[in-house]
Amino acid sequence: MTDAPPAPSYEGHQPLEIPQRALEVDLDQAFSQLLYRASLLQRLRADEAQTARATQRDLLGILVEVDDALAALGLDRELVLLGRGAGIEATRRRLLGRLAKAGVRPMRLEGLAADPALTEIVGTEPRFGVAPETVVQTVVTGFFWGEEVLRRAQVVVAAPAPEPEPVFAEDVERALAPEPEPGAAPDRPGEPGPEPAPGSAAVTPEPAAVTPEPEPEPEAAAPVNPARATTAPPRARRKGAATGGRRKRKK
Repeated sequence: MTDAPPAPSYEGHQPLEIPQRALEVDLDQAFSQLLYRASLLQRLRADEAQTARATQRDLLGILVEVDDALAALGLDRELVLLGRGAGIEATRRRLLGRLAKAGVRPMRLEGLAADPALTEIVGTEPRFGVAPETVVQTVVTGFFWGEEVLRRAQVVVAAPAPEPEPVFAEDVERALAPEPEPGAAPDRPGEPGPEPAPGSAAVTPEPAAVTPEPEPEPEAAAPVNPARATTAPPRARRKGAATGGRRKRKK
């Protein structure tokens, strides 16, 4: 068994004196106090960071509302006519660039299913061939902030379209048939005639006036000559008859 090497001797140096207070300190208790102070400082730092993030979130929300105001001003015709539209659009692009550096980006939701965590439905629109609850229009743009939702979007979603009514051949023929003239009789027997225009009274056709034929007037009786109507005496009739007989004989 070898002996331990002797401790090095420092010539001219004296060993440090340990204070009596240090010898009386409880190391376990002192370490626990240090851990408590460290956790308290960490909690205070987390609260300050959370407060700062909430303040930053509010500021970004205000900047997003400023972007909405700039977009509305860009649609003002009077400002566009005054030549302010280009300046407003440039300011808006610069603002969106600053927001993008802070991690703020707009939502693109058209054609996607509406998510309650991202969208707020403000209206519906019937769309044929589009699944219900699908975003078809964005009214107010939503924004992300990193992985969080800075502002939800206000959207219009698709609603089930009404089923088309069945079409019959008679309806097609009736639609392709020329419109009858006002007052014309119906083409098919048993069908009612054309309805009168709204706001006008129904006109009933009056029967045609029948002109009575003139009755034949009675023929006027020939005027009676009192001289001819007088009956000849018997002698004159005999004389005339005798004269007629003589004439026949002469022939």
